[in-house]
Amino acid sequence: MSSFNLTINDALNSDLFKSAHVLAGEKGLSKNIKWTHIIETDDFDALLNGGELVLTTGTRLDLESSFNTYERLINKNVAGICIEIGPHFSILPTKIKQFADEHNFPIIVFEEVVKFVEITQQLHTHIINQHHKMLYEISELTQAFTELSLSPNGILKILQKLHDQFQSYALFITDEAKAYYYPPEGKAFNKLLASYVQNHCTEKLFEKIITIDDKKFALTPVNVVGQIWGYLCLHVTEESPNEFLFTVLDRAAISIAQILLRNRTIEERKLNVEDDLVQNLLLGKPYNPDELKMIMPSSKKHLHFRVFICQADTASSAINHDEWDEIKVHRSMTIRSLFERYGFYPAVSVKKTEIAVISFFDTDKHDKFAANQFTELISECPQMLNIQSHNTGISGSHRDISKFMRAYKEANEVLHLSKYHDSDIALYENIGIYRLLFQLQDNQLFESYIDDYIGPLFNHDKEMNAELLTTLETYLKFNESKKETAERLFIVRQTLYHRLEKIEELLGKDYLEPTNRLAIETAIKAYHLLKDSKSRDLTLF
Repeated sequence: MSSFNLTINDALNSDLFKSAHVLAGEKGLSKNIKWTHIIETDDFDALLNGGELVLTTGTRLDLESSFNTYERLINKNVAGICIEIGPHFSILPTKIKQFADEHNFPIIVFEEVVKFVEITQQLHTHIINQHHKMLYEISELTQAFTELSLSPNGILKILQKLHDQFQSYALFITDEAKAYYYPPEGKAFNKLLASYVQNHCTEKLFEKIITIDDKKFALTPVNVVGQIWGYLCLHVTEESPNEFLFTVLDRAAISIAQILLRNRTIEERKLNVEDDLVQNLLLGKPYNPDELKMIMPSSKKHLHFRVFICQADTASSAINHDEWDEIKVHRSMTIRSLFERYGFYPAVSVKKTEIAVISFFDTDKHDKFAANQFTELISECPQMLNIQSHNTGISGSHRDISKFMRAYKEANEVLHLSKYHDSDIALYENIGIYRLLFQLQDNQLFESYIDDYIGPLFNHDKEMNAELLTTLETYLKFNESKKETAERLFIVRQTLYHRLEKIEELLGKDYLEPTNRLAIETAIKAYHLLKDSKSRDLTLF
């Protein structure tokens, strides 16, 4: 990794330094020299940028007794200092030597007169030549990364190229389930780095060196249209990896970003086609049969399907177009991943106010399996999609592809019950008598039936501003338990007795007989459906 660097050790091996020897700071001889600078004044702070090898005779510098001079040089991150022995410097005090050793700050002396201009010329020529070589190699690697980004498995091939260049493990850490690393032994580092990134997900990680379990990694973010989609990591052994390494990582990260952006664009196009197809199928509009074959798993012979719908919060409708494109892709991928994890084959449509999924499954596993899987699946939806738990509905099981519209209707009926009747019913087959009530709702007999069985209560409540209908509904819900009914209604037992007497007067003494009770309970459910339809202007199928 240091092939383009000039270290102090490299300089000491040249002929111009044959009369030089190290007085202190030997552990710092591996430091890189970015430039050289001749200093013969005490006012040098503004002249240094860091990384310089300072050359001096000691004129106007107190190099034999002043800690301050060395402290200032160290604080400016100077690589080291070379001093010519002469009238201004002859010996290095023990205390200053100890100080330099503690800070790994090389102090080198020339025992003979040397030409600083020749040293400067030689070192600068070497630095510039190495810089040109570095730029050339960066250009070559950038072109290689670009070419690899256009090939299949481009990310893995870019990691392989990084490994070949630096002879070290290369990894790409992303939120995707798929892991990217090269060579295969690099898998051992994948979990470590993924855990580190996850623990720092609330902050942006920029180019830096991180240490995990005593192992050092150079880390560079992969930035796509202003967002970080992952991190490129390289295992390093050097204490301070050089500029060349991070420049190469940055070029590799750009090529990976291009792959991710291209894949995302392709994914968005596929999602848009699938979204339109799902909407056409559910709403009974014309569709392309070839597109339907593409979303159905061809390898399965006994396919059934259910339609899953989920109502998003109203705040989603206010999201602007640019934000929505990103959110839509994220929600689609999240939904797909969730359904596939439970063994389904989903076709997904994501709108701002509704998510609809045609979920295919293999009936070789028996439909009861699918029902159980759906029950578990919807328990994860609220947290994953940031929705309310009662804003979901799942249709019955169908095999005939002409029933997509029917299944969508069923899912909406379940959603209606879950949302407006505080029901925890998830599957269509569990809604009971409501299956008939939804079918009869548009029938003229619907209101007549309600009026025949609970009309007297409704009329009495309206005239007297009473709550007999609510009282009867609660009384039946708690299996005629007067204690529980009174507690739920927050009334005393005597008030409940009075209301029950009035209900009996209006409905007849036999209103609790099994046949009459069933009819009354059905009428109450029908009443709520009709009330919702009128007051909320809902379109019920």
